[in-house]
Amino acid sequence: MSVDPFMTAAPVIQVHAIAATLALLLGPVVLYRHRRDRLHKTLGYIWVVAMAVVAMSSFGISGFGLIGPFSPLHLLALFALWSLYVGVRFAIAGNRRAHEKTMRNLYWRGVFVAGVFNFLPGRTLNRMFMDDARQLGWVVIVLGLCVIFWGIWREIRRDTAAKTGAKHPIELSL
Repeated sequence: MSVDPFMTAAPVIQVHAIAATLALLLGPVVLYRHRRDRLHKTLGYIWVVAMAVVAMSSFGISGFGLIGPFSPLHLLALFALWSLYVGVRFAIAGNRRAHEKTMRNLYWRGVFVAGVFNFLPGRTLNRMFMDDARQLGWVVIVLGLCVIFWGIWREIRRDTAAKTGAKHPIELSL
């Protein structure tokens, strides 16, 4: 592992990476802490700002554009900005369940999907963590996507169990 790729990266990449790390670390505290108190609200504001910085700064990064300077990861940035807007609106309106679901979806589908694809060979994270074996980035991507899709599958089964009245998702297959 070497921090040289990060230290020599463009300032926009450094800002992006710092904000993403902050969002990644704060996410579980903000999204899964049982108490919804002042700490939740304060850390939530910080998390929302960090996510907005991540999304906005991504538009200054054009390492592997497919359509001009833009790549599919920029669609995730638009998804993140929209989700932040919708999630904050739900909180203001007092719709706690929708707020919670929106922000958790953003964390898992926004932060993690984008984070996994940052291990593409040639990207800064790949060069930092896999300097000698950059092709291992593909393994990280496949494993990360498997975890994400497994989480989505579990969520769908849980929601289906709740709608059908099953006491446990396993009852769906019986």
